[in-house]
Amino acid sequence: MDFVAAFSFLFFGFTIVFSLFSFLIYVLRLKPWCNCDVCKTYLSSSWTKDFDNLCDWHTHLLRKSKTGTIHVHVLGNIITANPENVEHMLKTKFENYPKGKPFSALLGDFLGRGIFNVDGDSWKFQRKMASLELGSVSIRMHAFDLILSEIRSRLLPLLSSVADKHEVLDLQDVFRRFSFDNICKFSFGLDPGCLELSLPACKIAAAFDTASKLSAARALAPSPIVWKIKRLLSIGSEKELKQAIKKVNELAEGMINQRRKAGFSNKNNDLLSRFMTYITDEKYLRDIVISFLLAGRDTVASGLTSFFWLLSQRPEVESAIRAETEKVMGSNQDLPSFQELREMHCLNAAVHESLRLYPPVQFDSKFSQDDDILPDGTFVPKGTRATYHQYAMGRMEQIWGPDCLEFKPERWLKNGVFVPANPFKYTVFHAGVRMCLGKEMALVEMKAVALAIIRGFNTRVVDPNQVPRFCPGLTATVRGGLPVVIQEREA
Repeated sequence: MDFVAAFSFLFFGFTIVFSLFSFLIYVLRLKPWCNCDVCKTYLSSSWTKDFDNLCDWHTHLLRKSKTGTIHVHVLGNIITANPENVEHMLKTKFENYPKGKPFSALLGDFLGRGIFNVDGDSWKFQRKMASLELGSVSIRMHAFDLILSEIRSRLLPLLSSVADKHEVLDLQDVFRRFSFDNICKFSFGLDPGCLELSLPACKIAAAFDTASKLSAARALAPSPIVWKIKRLLSIGSEKELKQAIKKVNELAEGMINQRRKAGFSNKNNDLLSRFMTYITDEKYLRDIVISFLLAGRDTVASGLTSFFWLLSQRPEVESAIRAETEKVMGSNQDLPSFQELREMHCLNAAVHESLRLYPPVQFDSKFSQDDDILPDGTFVPKGTRATYHQYAMGRMEQIWGPDCLEFKPERWLKNGVFVPANPFKYTVFHAGVRMCLGKEMALVEMKAVALAIIRGFNTRVVDPNQVPRFCPGLTATVRGGLPVVIQEREA
């Protein structure tokens, strides 16, 4: 007993000393002597008096900056919305701006060694495999077939069931369920059934949301010491994160085991089967699985939510899309073919424009390996966090002109034909070496879902004047969802 008591005393004594030491480091990292307006505003959260979202405050600062770059000293973070800087980071000096160990530590418990959380050989290996699989015509057509199937069998019946009943439906929740079902079927060949007519509680999806939100919240702390202490002691948000990740792991492990029992080969259409032919490490497979879930679920749902909110602001855009649909598809009441979707330039422009204003990933950070100087003259010391801000870039007059805050799909059209923008000024799908491999598949899913709803229903946003406010997370999630009332259109 004396030994146990002594051990307990030493353990708790060490914990207290470590906590005090960590707190001292935390205070030092805060740099309370930094009296610049930006740091004082961030530390006091006084920006909330004038802005609904942190990204809107960042945008305000970046628009005022002559170089389109700012420095938040207390976070050791240089933030830019300058396309030349972005190209420098993502292409010219790509090797100097990896994700970095600080970023990997933030998301390591959740994403592990998945493609979004690694650099070097591990990243190259996963990207090469993903590029081979996602570039396959058969895989892309399989993905398209799954999308149409989910629309026919679940999305349209659900919307019809509430149409003309004046029932309020959270469209964001519907999109999240749709995309979770779809990415699970595509990635694993398994159907979680989240979008069934009864809208069942989906514990796995909820755990995934919690893990994503709390992992992202770590980055808001002025020092990683804060969340590391909480994780060590298993208290507060870190305890909740641990429980959520455990449920996510059980999902991934269960899917891997099911696929192993059912048999797999590189001839299977689901991605898990194809990856299992190359990888035997269960933990590595789990990490890859989670990364695909994150990429295929949250981003598409976020993009669709913003799209329909913006559409409610400009009903003439909705009318133009319907007119284009009739021109391309005629009297055909079925869902569009892959080729027909490609011919809908107005729809494509509207989707790209909504993503410009409300990108699913609002900013992305790297860590400089060595001292560097950005094209605008900003010095980046070794180890500094360097962030390019997709959300702010969509709102910069220097990039998009004086009407940059307006939802104007026509800015993407030239003689009625869609013309893409320079990827270093339109960074929604990243750019350079890490350009999103799932870009085309995500756009196809968004356009197919949007078109199915626009053709079959009138969607009225309950409060179209309510500006979106975002929850903390790895992707943009609207606080309170998108409440709508659905009306069926006459054939």
